[in-house]
Amino acid sequence: MAGVPQGQRTRPRAIIDPRLLLGLMLVLVSVAGVVAIVAFSDRTVAVYAAASPLTPGQRVKAADLVQRQVALDGADRLYLRVGSMPTGGVVMTRPVSDGELLPASSVGDAARSGMTSFVVQVDGRVSEAVAPGATVDVWSSPSPDAVDRSADPPAVVASGATVVQVLKDDGLVARDRVAVEVLVPRARIAQLLQAVSDDQALALVPAGLSLRDGS
Repeated sequence: MAGVPQGQRTRPRAIIDPRLLLGLMLVLVSVAGVVAIVAFSDRTVAVYAAASPLTPGQRVKAADLVQRQVALDGADRLYLRVGSMPTGGVVMTRPVSDGELLPASSVGDAARSGMTSFVVQVDGRVSEAVAPGATVDVWSSPSPDAVDRSADPPAVVASGATVVQVLKDDGLVARDRVAVEVLVPRARIAQLLQAVSDDQALALVPAGLSLRDGS
C-alpha cells in the first residue's frame, strides 16, 4: 500500500479450524479412556498358592507357599491373601492341589482349629474310598479275640474325621495291618485312646455308610 510504512502493515490473523480442535479433543478423550481401562483391568491382588500338594491336617506357613498376583474381580476374599497368614501358620482342612490358589475355606488357624491328628491301626485292607481328603467315621467293635463280642456292639467313636494319609505299617506286614492318619476333633481323643486301651478293633467307614449296612 502506498504511503504506509512497511513495519506498520497489519498482519493477517491465524484462523484455527474448529475441526482440528475437535479432533484433538477426541484423541485426548480416547487416550484417557484407554488409560482408565488398563488401570481398572490391572487391579490384581497377591494371594497364596500351593507349592506342592497339601493334605488335611498338614500345618502350613507362608514359607511353604508361593505368591500369585491375580485379578479375582472382587472374589479375593475367598482366597488367602498375602499378609493375612496367622503367626502360627494354618492347618489344612481339605486337600489342595499343586499350584492351586489357597481357598480361605480350606484352612483353619493352627492354634484354634480344635483338630488334631490320630493314627488308626486297621486290620486288613481299607476301602479305596479311604484316601487323603476323604471324610470317614471311626468305628470300634469288640476284638475278634473277645469272649463275648455281643456285649459291646459296634459304635462310632469319632464321626466326620478327615483322612490325612494312608500308610502301610512295615513292622506289621505279617498281620496285614494298615496305619491311617486321620484328623479328628480334640474332644474325641480320649474316646479313641480308650478304645485302643480296651483292645477294640477300629475300622474306618466312608461317611454316610454304617457297619450295619452290610454293604
